[in-house]
Amino acid sequence: METSPRGLVLVVEDEPAIADIQRRYLTREGFGVHVETDGDAALAAVARLRPVAVVLDVGLPGRDGVAVCRALRERDDWTPVLFVTARDDETDRVVGLEMGADDYLTKPFSPRELVARVKAVLRRGEADRGSRVLTAGPVELDPATRRVRLAGEEVALTTTEFNLLEALLDAGGRVVERAELLATAWGVADYGSSRTVDVHVAQLRAKLGTGAPIETVRGVGYRAVP
Repeated sequence: METSPRGLVLVVEDEPAIADIQRRYLTREGFGVHVETDGDAALAAVARLRPVAVVLDVGLPGRDGVAVCRALRERDDWTPVLFVTARDDETDRVVGLEMGADDYLTKPFSPRELVARVKAVLRRGEADRGSRVLTAGPVELDPATRRVRLAGEEVALTTTEFNLLEALLDAGGRVVERAELLATAWGVADYGSSRTVDVHVAQLRAKLGTGAPIETVRGVGYRAVP
């Protein structure tokens, strides 16, 4: 299965033509893209897939983009959000940013500008987390240098194996469903490929040996153990 190295971006847009343009340009830049068309589905997708960023139309039917962002922040989910709106109104921009949005674009906009803004938001997040070293048992993972050590000895992992391990350690003991691991490690939301996750977890365990801090939760996914 092809990997999207930059991770999965959730596009929430009820106009199919606009969503398709956003998907094509983001995909061209190495992102996986999953599209939803309403606020409730967007909230469910963020919880299920844990995207690296959300491109969120403000004028959604039903629960609008501001309400979606507010709901995310109220549940302490700080996934980067880039608001998109058809209204060039300073009040809307201020309200959106006060709700916890990370950036704001007004339609019409260049798709290249959208991609640049998404990259900029992600760079800020990477700078914030780059100094953290994630640990579980004898395993240490450094996101900044993308190195893994087992009991002090460096272990060579593929990009996908590293991304899988990082997603599990970063979850802090929470059970991570296979759909979320697909989104995190491959940048896709392909529910028919969950077997791929199992195969790569098995390879990761083989490399880490008895020190592998990975527990299978039957019928759900995996979690890191201390």
